[in-house]
Amino acid sequence: MASFKLICSFLLVVLMSSCFQTQAFPGLGLIPEFYQFSCPQANEIVMSVLENAIAKDPRMAASLLRLHFHDCFVQGCDASVLLDDSKTIVSEKNSRPNKNSLRGFEVIDEIKAKLEQVCPHTVSCADILALAARDSTVLSGGPHWEVPLGRRDSRTASLRISNTNIPAPNSTIQTLITKFKQQGLDEEDLVALSGAHTIGMARCATFRQRLYNQNGKNQPDVTLEKNYYNGLKAVCPKVGGDNNISPLDVSSPVRFDNKYFKLILWGKGLLNSDEVLLTGNVKKTMELVRIYAENEDLFFHQFANSMVKMGNINPLIGFKGEIRKNCRRVN
Repeated sequence: MASFKLICSFLLVVLMSSCFQTQAFPGLGLIPEFYQFSCPQANEIVMSVLENAIAKDPRMAASLLRLHFHDCFVQGCDASVLLDDSKTIVSEKNSRPNKNSLRGFEVIDEIKAKLEQVCPHTVSCADILALAARDSTVLSGGPHWEVPLGRRDSRTASLRISNTNIPAPNSTIQTLITKFKQQGLDEEDLVALSGAHTIGMARCATFRQRLYNQNGKNQPDVTLEKNYYNGLKAVCPKVGGDNNISPLDVSSPVRFDNKYFKLILWGKGLLNSDEVLLTGNVKKTMELVRIYAENEDLFFHQFANSMVKMGNINPLIGFKGEIRKNCRRVN
């Protein structure tokens, strides 16, 4: 009986990942073993490219993590964010949250090129984004999780949805909760996923209003710790310097840890969308900030769970979409 079950399991994975290269059984959803037989080197190839890229530019880890987030919140996790402008595509790269902000496209291109050499027309760009987000987290000292795979790539993009669905850095807590809920994510996911801001940088244009004109009152945000506030003013003047950058986590900007939550408690959360997790008068998010600040293991556990949940937002499976040969354009 045990041998029979093993054979059945083997045949199921082969059918799902090797024979069809589509999710032939969509009711089963995504599975970590999707490329077990069709491209067993996939994980290793992704990790090897990322090791080099992040060693050269430690910021790249945060950029790739953000790419996956900005992809999943628009049409689902379908790699639409990677598409360039064309006769049929208006690129999401030009949306307000993405323009002059998203990075890492060339790293995804390199991963895709290497995968195409070894496993032609097999691994989707959407799955590459999911794997790159996980591996970037791990290489920065964060948690590991099994990435469910089997997504396919969209043939469309949506500039409009990108402008609408991705939360702005000056969002209120209610706006954040609403936008996450629209994606099937709850307050626990919101706080845990916001913890991705433990790595990376933000542009002056995204936090200037907190320094000079919070809530349109022509004065700074009173929740900012004084010395932190003065340091930010030196980086971000009232006029100009839009592209000057500051760490989202000033204490350990390239280390994935729980310092982000501690900094929020100390009045050193960079973005308004960070600070309102504590000061937005929503009991659940306030409690979670304190809990994750005290317990890094618990944060890591929930972050991994929430990343899997986010990665399962409306994936294209079965015979929907395609496996792009080049992540920047449809086949």
